[in-house]
Amino acid sequence: MSTADSPTDLMERIVALCKRRGFIFPSSEIYGGFNGFFDYGPLGAELKKNIRDCWWNDMVRRRDDIVGLESSIIMHPKVWEASGHVAGFTDPLVDCKVSKQRYRADQLFFAPVVVDGKTVGYVSALESERTAEELQAAGENFKRKKAIQGKIEPVQPRDMTEAKPEEIPLIPSPATGEPGSLTPPRSFNMMFQTNVGAMTDGSSVAYLRPETAQGMFVDFKNVVDTGRVKLPFGIAQIGKSFRNEITPRNFIFRSREFEQMEMEYFIHEDADWAKCHQEWIAWCQAWLLSIGLPESHLSLYAHPKEKLAFYSKGTVDIMFKYPFGVQELWGIAARGNYDLTQHATASGKPMEHFDEATKKKFVPHVIEPAVGVDRILLAVLCAAYAEEDVKDEKGNVEKRTVLRFSPRLAPIKVAVLPLIKNKPELVDVAEKLYRKLKRKWNVFYDETGNIGKRYRRQDEAGTPWCVTIDFETIEKDGTFTLRERDTMQQKRITEADLFALLEEKVY
Repeated sequence: MSTADSPTDLMERIVALCKRRGFIFPSSEIYGGFNGFFDYGPLGAELKKNIRDCWWNDMVRRRDDIVGLESSIIMHPKVWEASGHVAGFTDPLVDCKVSKQRYRADQLFFAPVVVDGKTVGYVSALESERTAEELQAAGENFKRKKAIQGKIEPVQPRDMTEAKPEEIPLIPSPATGEPGSLTPPRSFNMMFQTNVGAMTDGSSVAYLRPETAQGMFVDFKNVVDTGRVKLPFGIAQIGKSFRNEITPRNFIFRSREFEQMEMEYFIHEDADWAKCHQEWIAWCQAWLLSIGLPESHLSLYAHPKEKLAFYSKGTVDIMFKYPFGVQELWGIAARGNYDLTQHATASGKPMEHFDEATKKKFVPHVIEPAVGVDRILLAVLCAAYAEEDVKDEKGNVEKRTVLRFSPRLAPIKVAVLPLIKNKPELVDVAEKLYRKLKRKWNVFYDETGNIGKRYRRQDEAGTPWCVTIDFETIEKDGTFTLRERDTMQQKRITEADLFALLEEKVY
């Protein structure tokens, strides 16, 4: 098997495939696009729905201790004051006064160019897997252009949040390559502001939610009073969130409108939170494997204590190896009782739980696994994408592009293909099988082009199986030719065996 030559090339090929096969389009493309927003096409919408359905079935329906919720996208603005988002949901922002470009300060790196122990200038680079190498190369280029003699020292990268006031005027802008145009870092609130009602004054200000979690906390008592739940239990939610990212990047990895799958798992204040935390980390890892992500691409990152929020007991991220680097996929946080306490204080409504055993009231603690649907979809695409040289029916070598999706997630489960379209007996059997399969699964019917080209189209769509209705079907035993996507092997199969295969693999 061969894949794209470089990570950048691989990412470009994946993006091109997404556009060509109708997975993902730039939003408002006919107007030039809208940075940070994307539309999901026919195959992308199916893939995204399958991810949501798999998570919901495994997280909620197949467990006895978790219930579901769907809260409003726009909630009372006091929700976001109590949660700390109005005051503290900020990223450090740096402007280039010449180019008008904006950068997140923690993603813009710089380094002094030191020659023979003396700082002779500064270089900058945007965050990437090769930031240090890019800064070193820029430093050597700077030394060469300035004709500076002596030995250059290895660069020491820092991000702009660490820049001293006297250094900022000396750091070049990535946009212009010249120093003097970058502003000092300043706070930028990432919540989208809107107005509710006919007035547009301060009293009508509201926000599009930046996360789904607060809906579970605000409705905690409603769920307890109506859901017949007992500790420990969880509340799960899938929904859209909005963050006014300074620099959306890496395709759908960091965008301004995205979808989250979050669960708040409430435990007793005396429970072993560390054990519960580890159990959820293990559950999340196992779930990612169940949808086809390779274990070799997954790793864990435990946030150091000094970088945790003051209320956090511990946070571990499940990381994924994307073509553009190892990045956070799923965060599992032990948040204590901070959120419920904040909302109880701000609203004046108690968020306590009554312990029948001790006859005491307490505020439950929470473990929060939170993951983005779009990030999982991108991870699934990157892990599934492959290119390989194969031989066609005439023995000629050709390039095959294939998406090796797990059958659980594949947008199309089966393609039904009559061998030739002008043979009514074949078409009739194929259409009947197609209609039967459509009752339960998303199935595609294709009778256009030779069978080899039809197979290739389904490979690019990630369809696990193709069923060909051929002359043996109508002249002999009624069996079909089943072609398996990953191995391209073919075998005869009965209708009953086909349905049994799908029941086992698609759950």
